Amino acid sequence: MNTEELKGLKVVVLAGGWSEEREVSLNSGTACRQALLDYGFEKVNLIDIAEPQFIEKLSRGGYDVAFPALHGRFGEDGCIQGLLEVMHLPYTFSGVLAHAAAMEKEVAKVLYAKAGLRTPKGYDFPAGTQLTEQQVDTIIDDLGLPIFVKPSGNGSSFGITRVTERAQLRAAVDLAGEGGERVLVEECIEGTEITVPVLGNDETQALPIVEIVTGADFYDSQVKYEPSELHHVIPARLPATVYQKAQAAAQVAHKVLGCAGCSRSDFIVTSDGEPVILETNTIPGMTAASLLPDSARHGGIEFPELCARFVELAMEK
Repeated sequence: MNTEELKGLKVVVLAGGWSEEREVSLNSGTACRQALLDYGFEKVNLIDIAEPQFIEKLSRGGYDVAFPALHGRFGEDGCIQGLLEVMHLPYTFSGVLAHAAAMEKEVAKVLYAKAGLRTPKGYDFPAGTQLTEQQVDTIIDDLGLPIFVKPSGNGSSFGITRVTERAQLRAAVDLAGEGGERVLVEECIEGTEITVPVLGNDETQALPIVEIVTGADFYDSQVKYEPSELHHVIPARLPATVYQKAQAAAQVAHKVLGCAGCSRSDFIVTSDGEPVILETNTIPGMTAASLLPDSARHGGIEFPELCARFVELAMEK
C-alpha cells in the first residue's frame, strides 16, 4: 500500500471504555487521532466505546480500519478485538489470543518460560483467596521480603502493592483481587528497570531501550504519567551485550505471545546482566509522557509516522 492509499483510509480510533485506565485511554486516543491527522489522514474519527449505540456507530461508519487506543479490561484483553473480528473490520495491534495471553500475567509467564525467558518466581491464586497462616509463611519463606502482589489481568500498575512486612500480605492480596480474576505474588527482582518496545508483525524491530528511573518503590500509576524527562533515560545505560540481549528477549516475547503491530515488554536487569521479564503490554500508552512514543522518537520515528505505521501494519496483517 502506497502512502496516498494509506492516507485515504477511513480510520476510527477507539478509546475510553470502562476500565480503571479510561482517562489514560481517552488521552491516548485523542493523541493518536491528532497524530494521524498530522500525518495526512483526512478521515479519522474517535469513538468512546462506552457511548450508547457504540456498536451501531461503528458498524454504520464505513470504516476501513479500527485503531484501538484502549488499555486494561475490555480493550487490551481481547474483548474489543473479538468484536472487530466478528465485524470483519481490520484493526491495529495484536489479535484476540495475544491480547488475552499477555493480559493474564500467569498465562504469559508460562509462554515466556517455554521460550527460555527468565521470569520472577511466584504464586498465583484465584481472586478472593483468604491466605492461611501456613500459606503466608510458605510464601515469605520461599520468596523473601519485599515481594510484589498484583492483579493477574490489569495494567498501569493498578492494584499493585510492594509488601515489605508479613502483616501487609493479606490486604495486598485482597486489593489485587479487586482488579482481576487471579492474583500474582512474586519475588522482588533487584536491578535496573527497563522497557523494550518492539514494532512489526512477522518481521520485528526492537526500538531503543528505555531505562526507568523513578525514585519511588516501583513505577506506579502516578509516576507513569509524570513528564517523561523526569523518568526516562534513552538509551538505557547498559553494556552493549546486555542491551542486545534485552532487545532480543523483547522480540522473543512479542513472537511467543503472537503479538502484531507493536508490543512493549518490561524487564528488570539483574546485577549479573540477566534481563528478567515482568510483563508485555500489547497496547502501550500513547500519551505525550508514554514510553513507546518516547523510545520511537529517539529512534528517529516521530509520533505521526509511528501511528501511520500501526495502520499500515494492520492492513498488512
